[in-house]
Amino acid sequence: MINVVLCDDHAMVRRGIKDAISEAVDIRVVGEAGSYPELRQLLRDVPCDVLVQDLNMPGRGGLEVLAALKDEGSKVKTLVVSMYAEDQYAIRCLRAGAMGYLNKAAEPSELIHAIRTLMQGRKFVTPEVAQKLVDSLVSPEVEDPHTALSERELQTLQKMAAGHKLSEIAEELMLSPKTVSVYRARVLQKLNLTNNAELTAYAIHHGLI
Repeated sequence: MINVVLCDDHAMVRRGIKDAISEAVDIRVVGEAGSYPELRQLLRDVPCDVLVQDLNMPGRGGLEVLAALKDEGSKVKTLVVSMYAEDQYAIRCLRAGAMGYLNKAAEPSELIHAIRTLMQGRKFVTPEVAQKLVDSLVSPEVEDPHTALSERELQTLQKMAAGHKLSEIAEELMLSPKTVSVYRARVLQKLNLTNNAELTAYAIHHGLI
């Protein structure tokens, strides 16, 4: 039996993933968490083989959670299931320590296949991501400026491009408005942009929202 823990700040999303997993007789959900503190406690209390987690969470973001688990020497195999485009985030997550990446629009059968693949000690990527990895080896491309953004800077970029106000972003990420303002300034500087309109156009052009 494969023991799975879900980490997503939306209960409805966790319910949907849990329902999808229930189709497999060899997989069971042993716990659910909505934040990193809850996840840490849960991993102490229950046996976990595979962690299915979102990227966009309050407080500590998904990439930070991956880094923390890696630093702690965790043996848990992590599958990131996110709404963000695979071509923009899959490789970033794999580099941070994830063993697989799947878009939330994927079929339940693909989620089950991904969990089983990780349990076998192998990484899981879709054919599209695999092709992108091959292409990058054969013909290395100059990386886009946003690949140099930190996780919080990237989250700020996405939320601002989606029309969220600084105060709303601060509340969602559990940060102060001043801190979010600093992230915004860094994003504009790193991407060589001057205002929110340019920031939104950049995000749309690169498929970040």
